[in-house]
Amino acid sequence: MKLVFAGTPEVAVPALDALIASDRHEVAAVVTRPDAPAGRGRRLIASPVAERAEEAGIEVLKPAKPRDEEFLARLREIGPDCCPVVAYGALLPKIALDVPARGWVNLHFSLLPAWRGAAPVQHSIMAGDEITGASTFLIEEGLDSGPVYGTVTEAVRSTDTSGDMLTRLAFAGAGLLVATMDGIEDGSVHAVPQPADGVSLAPKITVEDARLDWAAPALRVDRVVRGCTPAPGAWTEFRGERLKVRSAVPVPDRTDLAPGELAVGKKNLYVGTGSCAVELLWVQAQGKKPMAAADWARGVRIATGERLG
Repeated sequence: MKLVFAGTPEVAVPALDALIASDRHEVAAVVTRPDAPAGRGRRLIASPVAERAEEAGIEVLKPAKPRDEEFLARLREIGPDCCPVVAYGALLPKIALDVPARGWVNLHFSLLPAWRGAAPVQHSIMAGDEITGASTFLIEEGLDSGPVYGTVTEAVRSTDTSGDMLTRLAFAGAGLLVATMDGIEDGSVHAVPQPADGVSLAPKITVEDARLDWAAPALRVDRVVRGCTPAPGAWTEFRGERLKVRSAVPVPDRTDLAPGELAVGKKNLYVGTGSCAVELLWVQAQGKKPMAAADWARGVRIATGERLG
């Protein structure tokens, strides 16, 4: 099939690579979000998908909105059979959905109908799921509600951050997306409507969602830290300033600390929760780079009884 691939961040690149490598399909063009300011100089930077497409000599389309007439006219000129999508980052209007004969097929990083929305992996980890995965589905106008072509599952490890999980799913999902394109072409796969039961939503994680509640059990603290790493970053307050917690682990045999209370060891930093203590491994003070929590504690000279939050 002739394909137009839509995607923006780094997590979409493995799928683009897999489609480019396929000998059954042609990636005629790529659709991605416009260049965005980044870094201290706020210089405009092309998306990872745009950079990879340009390296491969593939036409790149960067509409401000996917309903822009100039973009739609070019899409019609290309005449794709199907448009695979991975984390494009904009809602597709019906006028765009109607262009390819076989529709737009999204690779979504959850086992639908669970975790429909922008942050499925983060919500899955924060909810304590033991199994997650990826799904390919036909895009409709509803939010991730279209019929599903296929799925792949992945176990959630006890130390997985959302970044770890997304990396694994990006590669597993790339294979699933290519297999889905193959199956659509030869008629061996058919989209099946999602069940009405088991729907859960995964909206974008806000900064407030990432705030740590030290009165919650250690298990909850651990899940929020892992689910919000690398972005937006779990955080708390210390001496009136924001402190990000990059890595932490529950310590079941230490229950002597009140919620938020800090205890400094020779090489360790502990904080109390609503259950057992948590050992902080990596933290990031406001305006600073990440550092070992014990080193940070020595630098700020934590007094007895001081607390986070």
